[in-house]
Amino acid sequence: MVNQNRGPSDEGPPLTRLRFYTLLLFVLPGMAGMIVSAVISLHYLDTLPRWPTPEQMRITPRNIHGTVVYQTVEEDRKLGMIEDFSVGAFLIGLVSGELCLAKSRKARARETEEEDSISEDYS
Repeated sequence: MVNQNRGPSDEGPPLTRLRFYTLLLFVLPGMAGMIVSAVISLHYLDTLPRWPTPEQMRITPRNIHGTVVYQTVEEDRKLGMIEDFSVGAFLIGLVSGELCLAKSRKARARETEEEDSISEDYS
């Protein structure tokens, strides 16, 4: 009998465990990065000027929830980089997780077919 309560991190093939850990290693930091970028955006919304201020070099617009604030080129680059890497890491983790689940589904289907053929042989 197959233990249905076993998770991917339990005694499974090393490749399945690797994919599971890859999922965790990419999805969790990706989500954390998206949360950090949202917090930074909300901070910008509260603190940055609503009009360009060339003397502070705040001339790059950013639309945050319908409100335009002006930031420096460096602030825009850093926040954009955090957002891009976060989304990229999250998507890599999501695809890795889907591959892990697809392989797990195939293995379970194969086990079920083998069990069905064995039970048919004995009936």
